[in-house]
Amino acid sequence: MARPIWTGVLTFGLVTLPVGLYTATEDHAVHFHQLQRGTTDRIRNKRVNERTGKEVGTDEIVKGYELDEGEYVVVEPEELEEIAPGRSKVIELAGFVDLHDVEPVHFARTYYVGPRGKEYDKVYELMRSALDRSDKAGIATLTMRGKEYLTALRAQPGVLVLHTLHWADEVRDPADVVPGLPRRAKSDSRELRTAEQLIDALTIGWDPRDYRDTYEDRVKRLVAAKHKGEEVAGEAEPPEATNVVDLMEVLSRSVEQSRSGGSGASGRGKQASRSRGGEGGGRERTAGRKQAPQRKDATGPKDATRRKDATRRKDSTGPKNAKGPKGATGAKDSKGRTGATRRNDAATGRKKAQRRSRTEDPASLSKAELYERATAAGVPGRSKMTREQLLQALGRPGAAA
Repeated sequence: MARPIWTGVLTFGLVTLPVGLYTATEDHAVHFHQLQRGTTDRIRNKRVNERTGKEVGTDEIVKGYELDEGEYVVVEPEELEEIAPGRSKVIELAGFVDLHDVEPVHFARTYYVGPRGKEYDKVYELMRSALDRSDKAGIATLTMRGKEYLTALRAQPGVLVLHTLHWADEVRDPADVVPGLPRRAKSDSRELRTAEQLIDALTIGWDPRDYRDTYEDRVKRLVAAKHKGEEVAGEAEPPEATNVVDLMEVLSRSVEQSRSGGSGASGRGKQASRSRGGEGGGRERTAGRKQAPQRKDATGPKDATRRKDATRRKDSTGPKNAKGPKGATGAKDSKGRTGATRRNDAATGRKKAQRRSRTEDPASLSKAELYERATAAGVPGRSKMTREQLLQALGRPGAAA
């Protein structure tokens, strides 16, 4: 069980709740040691006196504020604690704000807030439920590790969380930082409406488990490959910038592609899905667009038999039950299919053909996927090939994945 990094009390009106703060996130990045080139000798950092060159212990180090060159005011840690009596152990909620009014740029770090004893569970859950139902955040200040923080207390399912916030003077004005920001687009422009359609077509459900740090995976593969003396393919170059003249055409094609289930943006969703393959007992989540619910009439052989029986019954009833253009669905072809059945079969065949083409066509694959195929096929010199060269190599006889 994790230990709290801070303990104190949370005050809410006249209510006082003993709480502890726990780190909510952890770092999974690959860490390297520094070595001297050509050796396995570690590089160490030491605290040394710049005048004598001798190492100084941490118990002999104090803080100094420089007034002028070489002139300092020395401050002891105890003196810093003394100027914040009581406040260093209290989170006093000064007020509540609409959660959506706090811009994400203000959020810094997140901590879980837990009660300091079972006897405080009722008060804790009361505060969590009230914040959850009101969709608001409590604003307070907190002194921790010699620094004062602006914080926002909010509710998550089953737990209270505390976000440290950047102070207003710590957040830069984008106009002062980003040169040449464009003016707002006209609300009635065709490009804007098409861009909104593209966003709607690519709207997905949020589940953070659908995503993972793929760069960390590539670093681990690089280390493992170098350990075995193998080669590793580099990543593909980023796509070229969109031509402003062709913006409307590109947006329109993007909307059509997303609606027809083309590669493009959905390919990134498939990649995120593959990165989670095998987790949770083989469950695979997709980070692409929301999937349409499966048709109830496509669940298996038994349902297919029932559909055929239903079709025969409908056909036997005569023109009264025929739908669509007059006389179009009542007539049957040589296989006994009605017009509606033929259209459904044709649409299903086209969808299957599209899925096969995306699966089998190497031109729709990324460079990393082409490299995997080239590795399986034993293509020599693949690690130095561009994406086009990998495509050509895989197209040679005997080089199929």
